[in-house]
Amino acid sequence: MADLGHDVLVAASSDAIVAEIGRLAGPEGLAKLKLVRLDVRRASSRLVERVLGEIVPARKLVIYRDNLELFRSLDVLVVTERTSLLLKQRYGLHDLKMVLADHGAGDRAIGFGASAAQFDHILAAGPKIRDRLVAEAGVDPANITITGYAKFDTAGTQRPVLPMQANSRPTVLYNPHLSPHLSSWYTMGRAVMEHFVASDRYNLIFAPHIMLFHRRFVVTIDRLRIDRPGTVDPRWLAAPNIHVDTSSRALTDMTYTRAADVYLGDVSSQVYEFLREPRPCLFLNAHHVDYAGDRNYAHWQAGPVLGSVDDLDARIDHAIASHDATYRPVQEQLFAYTFDLTGEPSGVRAARAITALYA
Repeated sequence: MADLGHDVLVAASSDAIVAEIGRLAGPEGLAKLKLVRLDVRRASSRLVERVLGEIVPARKLVIYRDNLELFRSLDVLVVTERTSLLLKQRYGLHDLKMVLADHGAGDRAIGFGASAAQFDHILAAGPKIRDRLVAEAGVDPANITITGYAKFDTAGTQRPVLPMQANSRPTVLYNPHLSPHLSSWYTMGRAVMEHFVASDRYNLIFAPHIMLFHRRFVVTIDRLRIDRPGTVDPRWLAAPNIHVDTSSRALTDMTYTRAADVYLGDVSSQVYEFLREPRPCLFLNAHHVDYAGDRNYAHWQAGPVLGSVDDLDARIDHAIASHDATYRPVQEQLFAYTFDLTGEPSGVRAARAITALYA
């Protein structure tokens, strides 16, 4: 943990996040910061959360209103998402300096929307993020600092080994996104799972977006859509070559992107974390997107793009066989453009950048 001479307050809105902060910081790190548990405090907010929580992230919306006193006390607020702009837009905290350090480094258009320009400063993982924010969101280049990707600071380089991998089969990671208008899950996902139930050649890690099964309905706001993710079939849980995880820390700490041999996905930014070590990738075009030349699908250059899950074993075989000659060089270019990494930890670079801005 960087110690740059400032009081650091870390605010978390759930017990699970508080526990994760403690795990990452350790006793020595915790001694250098103040850890605050945010909560829904008003009866009206609890009602909103109870009524709407099954459909939309109502808790995330009301948590800001119910903790305004805390946010008013800050000089600088560093956030990983854009809902926090409510503090300026709705609640009048115009003097609060807000710094965005996005929680991924993917290609989706929503990451480069105009709202980004409302932040006082942005910490970018690499030149790709900077270039698109300038071109598409109108962000002043002077308000962007490239600091690398702090998530890599805490993820090891050695591959984890899951119990099922003792069978020595290659392991495929299936990582579908949440959004109904982008994800492969709603139209192809069950066919993928059934394929691997019957497979005698490949293991499967099923590690979807951590919010996919969090609610009975999934609603997206960037393009208004609603769908039901359904449930996990008990047969998938029982299959000896399939590891299913829909809620644990491993979904977000790079355990699975490091453990797998092959990536199978759609639009998740986790593919770029997978590309830290170039390996075969395949992408499911469940919505018949005309993706050629579309920078929102730049990561689909990293492997074959499939319009169906027919003959999936043969498609995986081809992706593996063609990887070194065709896709590895492309993956290396995509990774280098996405992440600017140096010998200095990215978290330290980010802390120095914030300190330099608001000393």
